[in-house]
Amino acid sequence: MSTLTLYYAPGTCAQAVRIALHEAGAPHELVRLDLAANEQRSPSYLAINPKGRVPALVTEHGVLSETSALLLYVAQRFPQARLAPLDDPFALARMQELHSFLASTVHIAHAHRPRASRWADEPEAQAAMQRKVPANMRECFAVIERHYLANQDKGPWVMGEQFTVADGYLFTVAGWLKSDGVDINEFARVAAHSRRVAERPAVQRALA
Repeated sequence: MSTLTLYYAPGTCAQAVRIALHEAGAPHELVRLDLAANEQRSPSYLAINPKGRVPALVTEHGVLSETSALLLYVAQRFPQARLAPLDDPFALARMQELHSFLASTVHIAHAHRPRASRWADEPEAQAAMQRKVPANMRECFAVIERHYLANQDKGPWVMGEQFTVADGYLFTVAGWLKSDGVDINEFARVAAHSRRVAERPAVQRALA
């Protein structure tokens, strides 16, 4: 089987893909980009991912980007790892619903703190957006706490008894709470979920 190449940067959602690759036992190589040095905007990387963002996954069929797409790709390519409910259309859509929420709502709420310059040039406008981040992240994780982790009697993971790529993704995004000025322990189910994920051997290898 061909080796996959993941372009990543620490502290980004690419961590979720690293976790998925380790959970799947997928042969892969890592290429670390230094975002502070603007390596994601280098001509060599833009030739791989014109968006200038991470993650990007190089496969034998071409390059894929966007975390939710990469997670589903890993789950489908390595079905023996059972990282997604591929035989249940409703459950798979439910998993993708959470992925969409994390990517389009939670990630954007978080990004207004470290990357406020994407949305405003004026320092006072950037500062105003950054002050709003803790409240917005609390609102997002309140939804996750009561809606996506409410049925813990069905199992310890997002989808119930089976660990899936959704767990690594949620774990990654929940890890941003502290830097956003929010104590993860405000959300008991989220905190307990993060502790369970962190104990998994594949996750520890991915984080090493």
